[in-house]
Amino acid sequence: MGSGKTLVGALVAERSHAPFFDLDIMVEDQAGMPVADIFATHSEAAFRAVEKEVLPRALQPGAVVALGGGVVIDDDNWALISGAATTVYLEAPFDTLWSRIRDTPGRPLVAHRKRSEVEALFERRRPRYEEAAHRIDARRGPSAVADEVMKLWSA
Repeated sequence: MGSGKTLVGALVAERSHAPFFDLDIMVEDQAGMPVADIFATHSEAAFRAVEKEVLPRALQPGAVVALGGGVVIDDDNWALISGAATTVYLEAPFDTLWSRIRDTPGRPLVAHRKRSEVEALFERRRPRYEEAAHRIDARRGPSAVADEVMKLWSA
């Protein structure tokens, strides 16, 4: 949710010569439509079902994966993710995240919602995010955040 997962993930994958998977793009490819359209024409539950289906394909050994912000809430998904990958929480205060996402199109869980509703969603998810093996301050630019992730990669 605005932490820079996709951009940072792509940078880390490029620097490490690893495959990169963005879970939202994988869902779009599987469903044949953008995430926003899945939500609009089907439902969030339909999106989550496709997300759960494609998740195991993303978790290839040595790959960098940008996970959607809600995928980790499902306990089965989290068990799969944390068992197969080194997890990194790109952490930033909600004010920072909100400034990045509030006017971004294509975010169905943000569009037409009040700030307080989006913040409540973030707060419900945050305890799971905090279970990640590592935390990196995502308030800095994507390159600096990717540098920190690379330190974990090579450790």
